Amino acid sequence: MTKICVFGAGAIGGYLACSLMKTSADISVIARGPHKEAIKKNGLKLIRGNIEETHKIYVTDNPSDLAVQDFIFLGVKAHSISGIIDSLLPIIGEKTSIISAVNGLPWWYFYKAKTGTMLDDCHIESVDPGGRIWNKIGAEKAIGCVVYPACEIVQPGVIKHFDGDRFSLGEPSGINSERLKHISELLISGGLKAPQKKNLRNELWIKLWGNCSFNIVSALTGTTLDELGKNDETLNLIKKIMSECQNVAENIGIKFSISLEHRINGAISIIGHKPSTTQDLEANKPLEIDPIIGSIIEISNKLNIETPTLKTINTLIKLKAETLGLYQRSNLIDKITL
Repeated sequence: MTKICVFGAGAIGGYLACSLMKTSADISVIARGPHKEAIKKNGLKLIRGNIEETHKIYVTDNPSDLAVQDFIFLGVKAHSISGIIDSLLPIIGEKTSIISAVNGLPWWYFYKAKTGTMLDDCHIESVDPGGRIWNKIGAEKAIGCVVYPACEIVQPGVIKHFDGDRFSLGEPSGINSERLKHISELLISGGLKAPQKKNLRNELWIKLWGNCSFNIVSALTGTTLDELGKNDETLNLIKKIMSECQNVAENIGIKFSISLEHRINGAISIIGHKPSTTQDLEANKPLEIDPIIGSIIEISNKLNIETPTLKTINTLIKLKAETLGLYQRSNLIDKITL
């Protein structure tokens, strides 16, 4: 039986775990605090529209309680991955695959990339300081994932699903591997869409396109996606940020399959939803700033590409988060992203 651990059963991780509970795989989750206690006592509840389902799922806050896993989904924020590596090692075996279900550029991004630049086969400092994840896990264990569902934790042990059911998957090298086929089939059997992509990086940037703009502007203003679309000034700001992001991406070989306008319309069509960065801000949780905006600026600096709007927004959101105690400034990261 395939063993799958979801490390971080938050909004996306919890939704993923509930879906996988419908498959033949052996599912466990890592959670902490009141959320863990609620799951242990009452199960993990998922609300989708008018439908509620509760799954009794094995939960622990100690990975050492588990056997070596075949697949590990990382549902923690990208900036938190470096801090959990040591606790993950006991459940990582020779054939374990690691899937980061996170926003922003993933730590493995330039592994087997063919950008023709100095960035190929190097870690991203703003995502993986010192290459700690790259060196301890090994980029060869990574399977890429682009996460589309919009979910929230409405109370401990309860996940509400708003929109989306797709988790696009792909090997960093672009090959169609057996492990990729296997995990895709499991996700599909759990009721999710899990297409296997030969060039997942293109799709990563389409997602990042919205994260670096809508997430940040929403966090600064406290507004929902549809509200941002109703204000001309915020909408124009978002367009400037997205244009700079697209320019950086195209300089490393990314091809955008949809227009900027189409991407914007897709975001603002979701009614009443605040993106994850705003959810974290309102819940007094550390913000994922460097993976979704600092990483783009790091690449732009290394390739001498101008990104003035991205840099301004980056400074503002860091200042707000730092003032609230939700971002710890790193001199090294600042040198890379300023």
